[in-house]
Amino acid sequence: MHPKNLHNTPYQFKELIEKYPDLEAFVFTNKYGNKTIDFANQPAVIALNKALLKLHYNISSWSIPENYLSAPIPGRVDYIHYIADVLAKENIQQPIKGLDIGVGANCIYPILGSQIYNWQMVGSDINETAVASAKHNVVTNSNLVDKIDIRHQKNNAHIFSGIIKPNEKFHFTMCNPPFHASEEEATKGTLRKLKNLGKRKNELELNFGGMANELWCNGGEALFLKRLIKESVLFKNEVTFFTSLVSKSENLPKLEKQLTKLKATHFTIPMEQGNKKSRILVWRF
Repeated sequence: MHPKNLHNTPYQFKELIEKYPDLEAFVFTNKYGNKTIDFANQPAVIALNKALLKLHYNISSWSIPENYLSAPIPGRVDYIHYIADVLAKENIQQPIKGLDIGVGANCIYPILGSQIYNWQMVGSDINETAVASAKHNVVTNSNLVDKIDIRHQKNNAHIFSGIIKPNEKFHFTMCNPPFHASEEEATKGTLRKLKNLGKRKNELELNFGGMANELWCNGGEALFLKRLIKESVLFKNEVTFFTSLVSKSENLPKLEKQLTKLKATHFTIPMEQGNKKSRILVWRF
């Protein structure tokens, strides 16, 4: 993980349970003698997230609707720190303003960006339930109200249009795009994760929450990012850096070719958490 990521060390379950006692019901000692939770159990992951947000990020209230994506926080923190590195290299000073495309019901990136670096954050999403949940997570924490603005993208054909207001400027945009091309593909991916965690097929509905728009879209990650890049040209004067996670390395060459054709400067930042490898694609005009 990023050197500044405070989750580089094992979870401090004693302190986490003190902050959020409901977590204790999900904690057990594994065969190696370490305290842990079942990361395939959605309620357990939600409880852990609530405890982490309370202990480390001063978030007293956080929730998501049933079956929506409960994002593992350590990996999300990594993305925030790497963006901060990019901004620091350009000597971009506060106040810094960022846009999270596809904020989701959890609102996790705006929360972390505002709490770790005091950034002003905007989050957008096409799903009305996700927007309502993200707004709820903001208004129930007084320390977020003046730092985070959640906006509904009403036109599925647009990403930035209708979200970035006239004369509005952003130092960066970020995105964790849907990586499956269909609901069937998303289901198969979840089943693989369950198998790796020793879970049975009939446990699928309780694990790895995430409504359709969070896990898949037509064309999958590659097509979504092509659309994102194509539309970013229209906002090259409003945004300093565009960024996105790219989970599938095989998608990079075509995306980089597209950026080169559009005369965008671009580079990739590798990310790794445990066995999971990903990367951040960064570009500017």
